[in-house]
Amino acid sequence: MNKLLVSITASIALLAAAPTMAEQNQQSPAATGDSSGYSNPAAAGSQKTNYNDAELKKFIAAQEGITEVREEYIEKIEAADSQEKAQKLQTKANDEMVSVIEKSGMDIPTYNAIATAYSSEPKVRNRIDALM
Repeated sequence: MNKLLVSITASIALLAAAPTMAEQNQQSPAATGDSSGYSNPAAAGSQKTNYNDAELKKFIAAQEGITEVREEYIEKIEAADSQEKAQKLQTKANDEMVSVIEKSGMDIPTYNAIATAYSSEPKVRNRIDALM
């Protein structure tokens, strides 16, 4: 379980970095609010925690794929000889993680919300662990 929690935390960190990197690449003075489709699970006051088994199974499938991507890129990122190269690798890994989540049938905000609930809600954590 601890390995899953660490993996989820690392995945959220990478996914949370995507909107920031996108904003840096596309500075727009008229841009207000978050129109990228990503949500900040930490900013969500009270969030849904009554996910159905189908949603949790999609989350588990996505998390397994994300773990594979993270493991593939972590050494490459750590071995990068420049900050720029490391950022490019992180962006590529993030894009692949987003694809994995979308291929599992989830959207990013739902994935992030379930991941956050897994780390903070014992009821959700126990259900996910039971489904695994």
